[in-house]
Amino acid sequence: MTQPLDPDMFDPICPSTLSPFRIGDKWAGMIIRCLEHGPRRFSELRIPLRGITAKVLTKSLRALERDGLVVRTAHAEPVRRVEYDLTPLGRSMLGPIAAMCAWAEQHWDELLDAREESLSLDRTG
Repeated sequence: MTQPLDPDMFDPICPSTLSPFRIGDKWAGMIIRCLEHGPRRFSELRIPLRGITAKVLTKSLRALERDGLVVRTAHAEPVRRVEYDLTPLGRSMLGPIAAMCAWAEQHWDELLDAREESLSLDRTG
C-alpha cells in the first residue's frame, strides 16, 4: 500500500502554466509525478491536483493512456475500483520531469519576473 498523496504536493502559488515545459497537456507532468510511487485511484489524484476538473482529469488520463504513458486497470473484486499507473514508458519520463522541476526551481525568480513583466505590459499596452 502506498502512502496517501500530500494535498499540498503542488503549491497553489505555483501555477502549472508557469512551467515552460508541457508533456501532452497542462496537467500531464503533474499526473505523471502523482503516479511516481505506484498506482492511484482517480479520487486520489484529485487531492494534489485540486485545480483540475473531473472532466479535464479524465481527458488528460485518456491522453496519457493513448500515448502509452499510463495504464488504466479496472478491478472488479472485492470492491469495484479503477487505478492508474505508469507504464515503463511513462516511468521513463520521471527523470526528464525531475530535471525540468530542478531547472524551474533554479530559475524560479526569473520566471516570475518575466511573467510579471509580461502581465504588466499587457495591462499598459
